[in-house]
Amino acid sequence: MNIIEIINKKRLKQELTDEEIKYVVEGYLSEEIKDYQMSSLLMAILLNDMTNNEIYSLTKYMADSGDKLDLTVLGDNVVDKHSTGGVGDKTTLIITPIVASCGVKVAKMSGKGLGHTGGTIDKLESIPGFTVNMKEDVFLNQVNTINAAITSQTENIAIADKKIYALRDVTGTVESIPLIASSIMSKKIALGTKKLVLDVKVGKGALIKNIEDAKRLSSLMIDIGKHNNIEVVCVLTNMDIPLGNNIGNSLEVEEAISILRDGKEGSLTELCIELSSHMVSLGLNISYEEAKDKVIENLKNKSAYNKFLEIIKKQNGNIDLLPKEANQYDIKSMSEGYLVDMDAYKLGLLSMSLGAGRKNKEDTIDYSAGIVIHKNINDYINKEDILMTLYTNKEITSLDNTIFKISERKIPDNKLILDIMK
Repeated sequence: MNIIEIINKKRLKQELTDEEIKYVVEGYLSEEIKDYQMSSLLMAILLNDMTNNEIYSLTKYMADSGDKLDLTVLGDNVVDKHSTGGVGDKTTLIITPIVASCGVKVAKMSGKGLGHTGGTIDKLESIPGFTVNMKEDVFLNQVNTINAAITSQTENIAIADKKIYALRDVTGTVESIPLIASSIMSKKIALGTKKLVLDVKVGKGALIKNIEDAKRLSSLMIDIGKHNNIEVVCVLTNMDIPLGNNIGNSLEVEEAISILRDGKEGSLTELCIELSSHMVSLGLNISYEEAKDKVIENLKNKSAYNKFLEIIKKQNGNIDLLPKEANQYDIKSMSEGYLVDMDAYKLGLLSMSLGAGRKNKEDTIDYSAGIVIHKNINDYINKEDILMTLYTNKEITSLDNTIFKISERKIPDNKLILDIMK
């Protein structure tokens, strides 16, 4: 078998066999297949797609490429959650303590930033002292003890996915539906997940740009779940505009705290309630309505915030020492009217350029860098109003003036939940 022949085969839109996909995954892991060769194959996949059988094979061999966990040792009420990636998406930081406070166990394995979207592990690493690399026994024990733990993908879980994930980030192959589906589900299979809620982001700031692709991705992940005895619920959500007001690692931790501790309202809170309710419904085997009542109650009585503090303390973090950026730049409006759009993708790229994300896999992150948006859709904007504040150690030489769109008239409210698939 030869990698060049396999690349050419996929370039010519031909279906790869199970044996060829196994060869690719094992060859890349052993370094027989080089980064530049794997990059060519990933680009061919991005351009020419994969069949369902190819996706099943790729998922299987990535899941089999390392150790596996068995979360059934924790009982029947273990539920996982995953987002396909968006701008300002700090839902894991909020949902994990909400769901855990309702008596459902959350064994969360998260990743670092991918492209213009942020990663949960980057956000948690902005908390001084917070341990993101947990040994398996410590991870499982913490879930058993306090119902929740969030760790980075361990070195020995789905090793091939971890290596391919890093390469996709820097080769322009992030947005491939087959690669997204196999990456997410291979980790879940290896982790031993049996109940899973997936937040499938759709729109300008997401990896998936339109509802048709989002439905295809959701169907794929539901099918892969059925093949592997995983109950999957997909919630398709709007990502045309950023989620919440803060973009950037420590800034997003601050916004999560403002929701859990201070009861901040808005679309981010609404989405967290929706996703948490589906997780609690799965975990406790109760109706969505019963689960939602529990979720809202635990937000109001601060049980969720207390659980958040418990998780932070258990993993040695100190939220009182979140890094602050010395340099702030207020960006003001040059016109007046109603704010009718803010481009999530451009804001994600801007945040990355300020130091909050990686352009190359070797880049280091400035955890304090990012953006705070001061206005919401349909707010009336006066000339010279501050639209956003930039936090960065870098020099700002130019700024895209098409990020915000201001109009004479309001627009209909954006629909947050686009569909739910099971």
